[in-house]
Amino acid sequence: MEMLEEHRCFGGWQQRWRHHAATLNCAMTFSIFLPPTQDNEPPPVLYWLSGLTCNDENFTTKAGAQRIAAELGIVLVMPDTSPRGEQVANDSGYDLGYGAGFYLNATQPPWAQPLSHVRLPAR
Repeated sequence: MEMLEEHRCFGGWQQRWRHHAATLNCAMTFSIFLPPTQDNEPPPVLYWLSGLTCNDENFTTKAGAQRIAAELGIVLVMPDTSPRGEQVANDSGYDLGYGAGFYLNATQPPWAQPLSHVRLPAR
């Protein structure tokens, strides 16, 4: 994994990471907010899945949720939900291909490899 950005934010840390997603066979990014440490207990985690044409940065930059998450001690995880890269099949429509954010397991080529999001948590 490679850290792309790290910023202090409401006493915690806002970070952005890139990793290779073996299931999708491409590089993917995610953003994470780590609140200030409050005790020795593992903090609760909220996963935010953005919608169509969004990436991991939309919620991070537009919602302003870090302040409340810092106060409540909640970790925020925002994965990019769209396949990226030249190897991903594309389409002329904005809602299919590079910018598409579907939470499913496609079974037919050319979409089967890049749209296998449902399997991600299990691997």
